[in-house]
This record gives sequence, C-alpha cells and structure tokens, in this order.
Amino acid sequence: MENPTTSKVVLLACGSFNPITNMHLRMFELARDHLEDTGQYSVIKGIISPVGDAYKKKGLIEASHRVEMARLATESSEWITVDSWESQQSDWVETSKVIRHHYEELLAREHNRDDVDTIKYTKKRRIEENYIASSVHHRKRDGPQLMLLCGADVLESFGIPNLWKQEDIAEIVGRYGLVCVTRSGGDPHKFINQSDDLWKYRKNIHVVHEWVTNDISATHVRRALRRGRSVRYLLPESVVRYVQEHSLYSAESEQKNADVVLAPFQKYSDASTSG
Repeated sequence: MENPTTSKVVLLACGSFNPITNMHLRMFELARDHLEDTGQYSVIKGIISPVGDAYKKKGLIEASHRVEMARLATESSEWITVDSWESQQSDWVETSKVIRHHYEELLAREHNRDDVDTIKYTKKRRIEENYIASSVHHRKRDGPQLMLLCGADVLESFGIPNLWKQEDIAEIVGRYGLVCVTRSGGDPHKFINQSDDLWKYRKNIHVVHEWVTNDISATHVRRALRRGRSVRYLLPESVVRYVQEHSLYSAESEQKNADVVLAPFQKYSDASTSG
C-alpha cells in the first residue's frame, strides 16, 4: 500500500553510459534505499537517459549502442527504465532541459491517468504553466517529484567554468533536487560548503554514502576492453555479450572526438566571448 504521507519520487540519471556498468545500476538502488529510509519519500521509478552523440565526448560510441546496452542492463529491473529521447536529439541538450522534458511527461501521465477526454492537453499545459510560474520554494505537493541522480563527480563538475550555466544549476538543484552518491575519497559536503550556489539549495541535495566501496568506472572498463582483458562481473552479463558481439571499444573508438571541443564548452565559451 502507498503511504499518503510520503512524496512520490522519480530518479533520473543522465550521462554517457559508455558503457553502462553495475555501479550505474547500484546508484539507483542506493538512492532509493536512502530516500525511503527517511520516511519522507517513496521512489516509484528510475530513468536512465544516455546523452546524444552531439555531446562530443572523447571515446563516446554511438548512442544506439549505449541505449541498447542500458536496455539490456535493466531488463531484470522492475522499476529502472531507459529513455532514448535525449539520445535521439540532433543537437546536444542541456541537462536542465532533459529534466524539464521528463518532468512534463511525468505530470502529463499522472494527471491524465483518469482523464482521457478532449481537455487533457489543456490541463497538461495549465499544470506545466502553473508549475513553472511557482516559486522554487513552493514545490507542488500533489504530483511526483523528479530528482537528478548522479555521482559526486557530477556535483563537483558544477564548479568547472563553461561546463554548466549557473541558472541551470539553480533550476536543477533548487527546483527539482539532487541525489548524489559518493565514491571513496570524495567529500561532497565540503564541495557544497565551498559553493554559494549549492549552499543556497543544500536542503535539496541528498548525499548518499556507499559503504561497500565500488569504484567501477566506464573509463577503466573501456581500457580493459581495449587491452583484451575480461570485464566480466563489472558489467551485466548481457552487456558483456553485446560488447563482444558488436566488437565495441577499441583503440580507434577511444580516439573518437579526440580533436573536438566538448559541446557545453563550445556553446558556453562562445556565448561568453560573443557577450
């Protein structure tokens, strides 16, 4: 039975997932346990949103492969799904816009569940407009919340010049909320304390400690694959098979986009110089 006193939460993870690892999946489980342990939240869904090819990250293989590997990895999960909308966009989409897209989809589904008549589109627009117009301090309580799920490295990347817009950070953390899973050696509390922007919205940041140290990184996995080493038990077995069947991750693929500027750097540095 659902507890009427808890807020429903959907967790959204954005990233390369190049490839998806067991650690990516563990983050969802850790975040759900942490949030539900507070007694304030009920996590109803997890969404994995792989970034599009236009992000231009070094070594980023085609989105079609990354989405399919994520789908294979989540086949056995009853609550974690994969969404390809972001990956299908021709241009790079800022994370704030991806969150906004999924929140609007969430609201539409929630409010149209028992409303299939001709006014449902009008209702959807009105709900969205009311939400956007509301203060970040007055989150709508009747619908589900959407929170961005990430690792401590993403939180710390907020401090890298021209990687994020300040207004996007304010929207992501202030309006929606952030669930940050720590890795060994990281101290997100220290970073939050040193950032005026994050300190302002610190109550919307949920820091989750992973006591069973797990430092699997996609970078290390790709390196092992390039060298012909086993990556079994680092990735779901279905993903390992997919990588082998399609001969993914070679020395050549790791050099993809090597001479290209990362999309946010290109976009935001251009904006600052033109301004």
